[in-house]
Amino acid sequence: MVESMAECHVESVAGLQRACFPEPFPAELLWQASHIRRHLSQFPGGQWVVQLDGQVVASCSNILCRESDWESHKPFHEIAGSLGLEGHVAGGTVLYGIDISVHPGHRRKGLARLLYQSRFGFVRFNKLDRYGTVCRMPGYSASGESDPTHYAELVLGGTLTDATLTPLLRMGLAYKGVIMEYMEDQESGNAGAILEWKP
Repeated sequence: MVESMAECHVESVAGLQRACFPEPFPAELLWQASHIRRHLSQFPGGQWVVQLDGQVVASCSNILCRESDWESHKPFHEIAGSLGLEGHVAGGTVLYGIDISVHPGHRRKGLARLLYQSRFGFVRFNKLDRYGTVCRMPGYSASGESDPTHYAELVLGGTLTDATLTPLLRMGLAYKGVIMEYMEDQESGNAGAILEWKP
């Protein structure tokens, strides 16, 4: 069951980070407890967790942004503002997915889908324009492909499977291209796939 994140979840959410994003993902880009508390301060209604047997096993972080900021496809540090999500714009019309974390021991149970359905429900309930995100492509570096955009197109066409991009496409998110130099992420070639969902 998806529930709103609260102070009692902060340490557990921070603890998910390295398990969900192992090396070579940069340690300096992992949420710390202080970042999670800042997320709750910035946008308390947009942070969610899933618990099983009293343990936090999945979480997601979101902000609101302006339509113009979404359409300009900014790199992570510009759209998010920082790891504290100071880029959140109260009254923004796009729910922007910053992060989703599902503990490796609890994957393939539909938890990510539950969190995405909550995101889509939030968009509908609040009459926002869309949900948007820029997702990692962790299979890129091992694929042998020399261009992230071409790699994403191969995944889109079903020739290749990516652990992050493929499931999101199956959830109904629409592919809108690639942002080069989105964030420091060796596995993804520092690029990210632009995805959106409209009600």
